[in-house]
Amino acid sequence: MFEERTLGYALARSLFVFPFLALALLLIVLSGAHRSLSPDLLLSSYAVPGEVTNRSCSAGSSTAEPPKDELLGDLLSVAFDGASCLSRHQSAWYRRKPSNHTPSPYLIRRLRRYEALHKKCGPNTELYRKAVEQLVSNTGTAAAECNYVVWVPSDGLGNRIISIASAFLYALLNDKVLLLHLTDDMGDLFCEPFPETSWVLPSDFPVRYSWVLEKDHGYGNLLKNKLLSNDMDTANASLPAFLYLHLVHSNDEFDKMFYCEEGQQLLRKFSWLLLRSNQYFAPAFFLVPEFDTELSLLFPEKTAVFHHLGTYLFHPSNTVWGYITRYYEAYLANAKSRLGIQIRLFGKADFDSHSDYIIDCALTKRLLPNVNLTDTALPTITGAKPRSVLVTSLRSGYFEKLRNMYYEHATTTGEVISVHQPSHEEKQHSEKLNHNMKAFAEIYLLSLSDALITSPFSTFGYVAQGLGGLRPWLLVRPDDHDLCLHSMSMEPCFHFPPSYDCKARKKVDIGSVAPYLRHCEDFPRGVRLFD
Repeated sequence: MFEERTLGYALARSLFVFPFLALALLLIVLSGAHRSLSPDLLLSSYAVPGEVTNRSCSAGSSTAEPPKDELLGDLLSVAFDGASCLSRHQSAWYRRKPSNHTPSPYLIRRLRRYEALHKKCGPNTELYRKAVEQLVSNTGTAAAECNYVVWVPSDGLGNRIISIASAFLYALLNDKVLLLHLTDDMGDLFCEPFPETSWVLPSDFPVRYSWVLEKDHGYGNLLKNKLLSNDMDTANASLPAFLYLHLVHSNDEFDKMFYCEEGQQLLRKFSWLLLRSNQYFAPAFFLVPEFDTELSLLFPEKTAVFHHLGTYLFHPSNTVWGYITRYYEAYLANAKSRLGIQIRLFGKADFDSHSDYIIDCALTKRLLPNVNLTDTALPTITGAKPRSVLVTSLRSGYFEKLRNMYYEHATTTGEVISVHQPSHEEKQHSEKLNHNMKAFAEIYLLSLSDALITSPFSTFGYVAQGLGGLRPWLLVRPDDHDLCLHSMSMEPCFHFPPSYDCKARKKVDIGSVAPYLRHCEDFPRGVRLFD
């Protein structure tokens, strides 16, 4: 008897239990639309009020299919729960297109191997406690199962992120464990990147950074004073328990011996290294012959080094992810396209001329439409989605000028342009956690753009372009006829690389020694990885 009932009768009967669900399903069935939609998707569109579905983070569309690759081509480990770090699993929802830059199978295997090493040797393990005991007893050069590089912060958030990525690559190449000395101003920025362990240096670690470290334990200083040499017999030498690597922009040629192959061989004999940097020094490893094969396997695509390392390491904490998603849903989710404009001034510049220059770049490169300055009554396209512009700057003037331009004048294309700026702090306060949270949120929002305009020399922009896999338009004039330049690489610039050829033992133009290493378009003294 039941089998003979019609579908309409069965659905009508269910109206007593789920009225809205039944009515919606009936309409869909009658229209034939059910043939193109999965039952799971249909049900998720009419979830019981108050129920949280797995599509609650669909970036502007509650019925959008979830991305099939939340692990980014297996770059990310499956050994995490979703609640501890929402961004790790939800970030793919907010990217319009999947990345064109696929991690190599070898990189994936090496990351899983590193995760196992970090879990074995990380904080609160017996091997870590044993390594610390060796450090305290001044036997840090004795053979050890676990070896460490401790990253020490320097300068602003962009500098810190690119130097952490470089330090991680160094650890990966040398089977060392990376630990971060996170100060209070970085306490709740990132999720833990490695499963079932932590990359945060415990607060009771017996060594703290100070200028005394550079004097007594500095690798470059010890070389300079001939207390250490790259070819010395370490078996019969009296060596410090650890070395300090001074890799900031102002280091000297002795510090830069770190980038030589013989220097790497010596440093491998120390169980503990402290590293301080504000640079993206990863490109230098591509000039060390012993790393050549390994790096080719890790990164067949040279311009994706930071993209892969950055998307693997830097997941916004749940607090920062809240900033990002709330702003995105409020101002950017409904946009037809998104342009990010990152503005940072080093030194003084006339505001009017600089802001006009930035706008002219966007207009001449057709990143934004022109406005009609004579006919204010031009019609707009009714019902069309706007094009959004996200401006990040310490000052509000650039945002206000661009917003007013599109508010007061119609575009020649009939499009509507919405302009937004999350914050304008006026001054950089890298010593404050809340400032750094906003900065990281804005970096991440920029990385979600379809196109990006960035300021020269700015590490803030470097991180955004790298995370987003974007080749930016750089605010530099390549010649007298062009306003800005489309970069050939999304890699950050290594601003102050070594100028010493370790093999030839002479100074060289480091930007001409390898086909994949060229001078940066925005800072010719530096070098950047190219394909």
